[in-house]
Amino acid sequence: MIRSLATVVCACALAFASVSPVQAAQFKVLLFSKSAGWHHDAVHAGVTAVQELGKLHDFEVFWTADAGRVMNDAELAKYQAVVFLLTTGDVLDDAQQAAFERFIRRGGGYVGVHSAADTEYGWPWYTQLVGHMFHVHPAIQTAIVKVEQSNFPGMERFAPRNLFTDEWYEFGPARSKDLVYLLSVDESTYRPQTSWPDREGKGMGAFHPISWYQYYDGGRAFYTGMGHMAATYGDPVFLHHLYGGIYWAATGRGIAR
Repeated sequence: MIRSLATVVCACALAFASVSPVQAAQFKVLLFSKSAGWHHDAVHAGVTAVQELGKLHDFEVFWTADAGRVMNDAELAKYQAVVFLLTTGDVLDDAQQAAFERFIRRGGGYVGVHSAADTEYGWPWYTQLVGHMFHVHPAIQTAIVKVEQSNFPGMERFAPRNLFTDEWYEFGPARSKDLVYLLSVDESTYRPQTSWPDREGKGMGAFHPISWYQYYDGGRAFYTGMGHMAATYGDPVFLHHLYGGIYWAATGRGIAR
C-alpha cells in the first residue's frame, strides 16, 4: 500500500513537472503564408528558418496557409504574434479580417515579411497596420542598406552601412503617421528604375525605407521588406533582424527606454 501511494505521488510530480512554467516556451507564434497571387519560391525556406529560430530562441511556431483554420477568435487567442510570411493578395474574408483586428486590439503582435506589403489592398485597417504598401520593384540587385534606428531588438548585428542583395520594393506613401523607421536602402547604390506594363518605378528618392515598426490599434506591428530570396533565410544578420521583430511583436520588450 505504501509503495502504491509512493508511485502515485511520483507520477503526479512527474505530470506537474511536464507542464511546469519553467519549461514552457517564451511565447507562441502563428506563421501564416497564404497567397492569393504570386507564390514566392522562398516560402519553404522562410518557414524552415522561422521554425529554427523557434528552436534557437525557445518559442513555439505553428505554420499554416489555411486562413479558415486559424483566423478566428478561439485560435488566435493561442498566439502572441502572427507572422504574415510572403503573403500576397486577398487572403482573408470579412469574418477573418474582423477576428484579426480583434486580435491586434487585444494587444497582439503582427510581423510582415516582404510581400506582406503586397497583401489586402482593399482592407484599409490592414494597410495602416503594414504602414506602406508595395508599388513596384526592379530586378534583384545588390545595394547598401543603412541603419536609421538602432534602438530596436534585432538591430545589433547591422553595420551602419550594409551590403545586401534583395528585391527592393518601391512603396507607396505612408499609411500611418506613427511609423518608426529601422532600415533604408541607398538608391544611389542600385538602379531603382523599372517599367511594368501597368506601372513605372522611379525609386522613392533620398529616403527609401525598407523596415519599420509601430504601435497600432492596441497592438504592435513590425515590417521588413527583405526576404524575397530563399538564400536570404540563411543569412544570420537577416535572421537576427527577423527574430528581433518577432520577439518585439510577441512581447513588447527589447526597446531601451
